Amino acid sequence: MSKTKLGQLKKINDLKDVWDHETTSFTPWLAQEENIALLAEAIGIEELVVEAQEKAVGPFRADILCKDPGTDTYVLIENQLEKTDHTHLGQILTYAAGLGACTIIWIAKKFTNEHRAALDWLNEITDERFHFFGLEVELWQIGDSAIAPNFNIACKPNDWTRRVQEAAKVVEEASLTPRDLLLRDFWTELRQDIELHKCKVHTQKPLPQSWTNAALGRSNIWLVAVARVQKRSLGIHVAMTGANRFGFFAQLEQDKTVIEAEIGHSLEWLKMDDGKQESHIRLSNLDVDLNNRTLWPQHIQWMRENLEAFHKAFSGRVRALSISLAE
Repeated sequence: MSKTKLGQLKKINDLKDVWDHETTSFTPWLAQEENIALLAEAIGIEELVVEAQEKAVGPFRADILCKDPGTDTYVLIENQLEKTDHTHLGQILTYAAGLGACTIIWIAKKFTNEHRAALDWLNEITDERFHFFGLEVELWQIGDSAIAPNFNIACKPNDWTRRVQEAAKVVEEASLTPRDLLLRDFWTELRQDIELHKCKVHTQKPLPQSWTNAALGRSNIWLVAVARVQKRSLGIHVAMTGANRFGFFAQLEQDKTVIEAEIGHSLEWLKMDDGKQESHIRLSNLDVDLNNRTLWPQHIQWMRENLEAFHKAFSGRVRALSISLAE
């Protein structure tokens, strides 16, 4: 007989004991990096990157819009803390059409047979570009432990796992140049180094491109690592887009001296109000030969250390930015 004392698993029946409202409580919780990762794992997508919360679609607002880096397509998430209803079914179709989403995820406390059948029917009649998921969210607790969420798939596309793997493979392997392969290898080694050192920065899946992103806790602002083979340079950026970027930039610039002291470098503060779509706060490392792989360890160390420094200096400040002051 086991001498280990076992706890009793208890289900929290009322989701609103934890999330009192879909828009103000559940959606912001789900949009956090660690929680959106749980959702991605539940449906078999390697990574989801949050693009926006409460995304405007005409007079309506979609809960969460994500990007799947593996297929470079949009993922729409619609949340419901009660049993599914016809209103939300209509919303997911309206939002998917307006945003051009290819993967649609409807999360609810409970799916009715009718709404499960509706998603199954949509998966049958739409072509292979579109995928409809129904997920039921649950909350569980053992004794006095922290409450833990769980996502159960109520319905999903046929052959979903095989289709995701094939789509990702096509995107990654089609017509890759030697430069593309080199950059993907570089980002792969950087990500492995970050994981080895247990950094708080979590970069996206390594892709054959000159940049890789990491979340900073707010939509339209992210941390970017850049590697340019021909220009022989590395860079760490805070990139900002959207209507409030100039206001957010100004708020961060007020702490310029303190931020640069924390990071240990002078930075380039590029507001870019001359028609450019992004503002940047940038650190560069010049005269870097990425074709010489024997030098990669020192380049990757530079990347990791400065990504950590940027994340430490900016993540809290970015979360604390005031929209009212930015307008």
